[in-house]
Amino acid sequence: MKRIVTTIIAASALALMSSAANAKEWKTVRIGVEGAYPPFSSVTPAGELVGFDIEIAKALCKQMGVKCTMVQQDWDGIIPALLARKYDAIIASMSITEERKKKVAFSDKYYNTPAKFARKKDSGIEISKAGLKGKTVGVQRATTHDNFISAEFGDSVAIKRYATQDEAYLDAVAGRLDLLLADSVAMTDGFIATDKGKDWELAGPGYTDPKYFGDGVGIAIRKRDTDLVEMFNKAIAGIRADGTYKKINAKYFAFDVYGN
Repeated sequence: MKRIVTTIIAASALALMSSAANAKEWKTVRIGVEGAYPPFSSVTPAGELVGFDIEIAKALCKQMGVKCTMVQQDWDGIIPALLARKYDAIIASMSITEERKKKVAFSDKYYNTPAKFARKKDSGIEISKAGLKGKTVGVQRATTHDNFISAEFGDSVAIKRYATQDEAYLDAVAGRLDLLLADSVAMTDGFIATDKGKDWELAGPGYTDPKYFGDGVGIAIRKRDTDLVEMFNKAIAGIRADGTYKKINAKYFAFDVYGN
């Protein structure tokens, strides 16, 4: 019996040593970011990445005690590039959805805001299936907003899809769109509150249905990197607890962007 117990202990120790040997020691974490989604991420004329997502990424890396490297990537290829090991995690306002969970793992959420329509002021467009019938709506391609408008209003509206949100804003100003659908905060700060969007306004209800919009915005990570998922979860809790998150939030928003 003693020999059996000794054998079990030795086997367990060997398994632990093997696991430790295979575990990655994260000293540098490469973060995939978009850089075309203000106020969450954008690029200054000097080429500097700025925004809420960018500052959250830096704060999380500091909390984890790792060096943070930002890698800019177009939205359309942002998950494929993660899977191809171009970077280790995505911090780019990506909603945690069941469809995306089939490809990647997610951290806990780090914010949650509703989607909304925007219309030209005094247009009188009613936000309903009947009110939107025949209208042209601009959305960013391959987003939760794209999925939502296609499923819920696709038989009523004409949908124009764009590689970036800024391209949709440009077409709206040019008069080629009747409506926009996007994250309400991003659209307010990145368009409506600016000079180019001064003639536009948010309209209708906020949309948060988890079927389309998931459980908030999280950090996407390769499924095999479970240790990195846990590191980010602990870091999110850490910056929430020590006031860092609140300071970053206050710099960009006049309300709690973390959501319920």
